[in-house]
Formats: sequence, structure tokens, C-alpha cells
Amino acid sequence: MGTDGDPLQQLTRALDRLVAADPTCLADGHAVVALSRQLTRLEAVAARAGAAFDRSGRWQADGARTPEAWLAVRCSLPVRTARRRVALGRALCHLPVAERAWLAGEVGSSAVELLARARTEATAAALSEHESELVAHARALPPGAFARVVAYWRQGADPDGAEDEAAHRHDARHVHLSSSFEGRWLLDGVLDPIGGEIVATALAQVDDELFRSDWAEARAEHGEGATVEALARTPGQRRADALVELARRAGATDGRRWPRPLFSVHVDHGTLAGRICELARSRTVITPGTLVPWLTEAAVERVVFDGGDRVLAVGPARRFFTGADRRAVEVRDRECASPFCDVPAEDCEVDHVVPFADGGPTVADNGRLACGFHNRSRPGASRPP
Repeated sequence: MGTDGDPLQQLTRALDRLVAADPTCLADGHAVVALSRQLTRLEAVAARAGAAFDRSGRWQADGARTPEAWLAVRCSLPVRTARRRVALGRALCHLPVAERAWLAGEVGSSAVELLARARTEATAAALSEHESELVAHARALPPGAFARVVAYWRQGADPDGAEDEAAHRHDARHVHLSSSFEGRWLLDGVLDPIGGEIVATALAQVDDELFRSDWAEARAEHGEGATVEALARTPGQRRADALVELARRAGATDGRRWPRPLFSVHVDHGTLAGRICELARSRTVITPGTLVPWLTEAAVERVVFDGGDRVLAVGPARRFFTGADRRAVEVRDRECASPFCDVPAEDCEVDHVVPFADGGPTVADNGRLACGFHNRSRPGASRPP
């Protein structure tokens, strides 16, 4: 093949023109999306080429033990990145629909990786049957939402395997805390989804208390015009202090009854059928079996839906969503309504769909979650005091 017909040479010349172009010419949304799509396609081609290179065995000629090791050295890639590329390329022969969508730039590598991980000996036949439907979801949903779809699909396709994997994640929990020679303490660990949710929720509550205290001090010293630069602690320092404060409060309980676990789980009608079984704050999908050990300790709330996602709730003529009305919207929406945001429900405000000033009622059907930024960005939006 001549140089002019070599697709790699053509790609190189096209990239050379893009590199030489004025960046301001590519500063509009359409150009950014187009570049991202082509980058996704190129990543798919690279994965497919990596798998072909693996099968060829040509990497052995240089003395490499594995194709991943060859890629890591010759392409200056982290070994983990090289391993991921080859693994995705190998998986494509079992995922023809996903391969076509990836090569077209319609889905990204994260979606293909989720499908590849979902394919096991127990799920292979079901995945072949449902691949087109799952890829359609991958085209339409953001990565986090698609990850939940795949997690629920795996529970349905292989319930025992999903429970085994959840048990493995729980067994892999660990925390290391050691003192350095300087007297500082080094903390590292991995928690299972529910344990992590409990710790994260408690830590966030104390962190919020400390933030409000820091903000009050900053305003007292610098006035109402104080900015975050005037805060006494950085976010990292504040979280460290919040962890210490949690330990101090635990030591002050004097044997009193411990509070119930600070996490929420949404379980759809049918209870342990697994249709909606996820942690409220992180929206991590968990298996029904993971939830069972907590049932005797957890607080259980009942929310009644009138078909679809319509919550049965009645609210008086109030401007702000509080109590059961707010909770109903939190359970239904679970995160900020903006497609560009994934702030969890408990960190959101509840905004009126039809503004209160225009006669919109303060009831669940007229409410939607909005983080502080997206609530403020909507003209006429109601804000809690």
C-alpha cells in the first residue's frame, strides 16, 4: 500500500492540521463533541489493533513476556492501561454490537468495559440475547446511570454470581493506620459499599458542621464579602478534622446505644426482587443479599408510588418543601435533575417545576431535585431560607 493510501499516514496528516489549527476555531460545543467522538473511535481501533497484535505473537520477537508488557514499553503506557487495552480488544469478539457502536463513536470504552466484565460463563448466553438492548442504554445514558443498568442486569442474569461478587467485595474490606517516624499517622483502606456509605454519610455531616463554623468565623473577620479563600481550613484538612471529631464523639458515648446506621436503601415493589436496590447517597447498586444483614438495625421507611414514579403525597400551600414532601421527591429523583449533574439527593434543594409565584403547588408532583448551583441558575426558583 502506498503512503498516500495508508490510513495511518492519512490520520497523521489530519491530526497535524488539527494541531496547527487555531484552538479558538475548535472552541464551540459541536467541535468539542466531534473531537471527543473521533477520539472514542480511535480508542476502539487501538483496542482492536492491540488484540490483533496479541494474537499475532509478534511481541515475542523483542523478548517481551506479554503483549501488555510490550505495549507498556513501546507505547510508554502504564501497565494497567496497556492491560486494559488488550483486554478490551480481546472482549470485542464476544460483543459484536458493542464493537460496532464503539467504532462508530456512539459509546465509550467505559461502557464496553462494563459489558466485558458482565460477561461470565454464567451470563454469556443472556448477554448475547440482550446485548443490543444494553448497548441502546449505553448510547442514551450517562456512564453512571449505565453502570447501574448493567449492575441490575447482572443481578437478574446471575443472582448467585452477583451475591458472590458482593460477598467478595465485603471480604476485601481493610483499613491500615500506622504511625510514621515523624509521629504523623498514615491512613489507607477500602470499605464495602454499605460500610463506606455509613462512614461517608457520618463524615459528611460533621464536615458540614465544621464548614459552617469556618464560614461563620470568616464572615466575622472579613465581613459578608468573605470568600472561600478566607476559610481557616482546606477541604482536605476539614475532612481530617471531621474524622477525628467522629472518633471523639464515639469515645463520649459512655456505653449508650449506638445510633442506627446512617444510610438509606431504595428497594422497589417486590422488596428483594432487586429492581431498585441502591444506596441513596452514592447510588451504588447493591445486591439484596448484601442488604439482609442490616434489616434488624436499619431504619425502614415506606414510600407509596401511584404507578410509575408518581408519589402519593399531599402538601399544603407552603413555599418550601419539607418533611414527607421533600423526602418523597428525594426517593423518586435520587439526584439533581440537571443532565449535567449527579449531586445526591440529600445535598440538593427541592425546586418547583411550576414556580410557586405562578401558582405552582408545593407537592411532590411539582417538585424536582436541584443542587444549589442549578437551583440558583433558574430564574424565579424558590430557595430555602
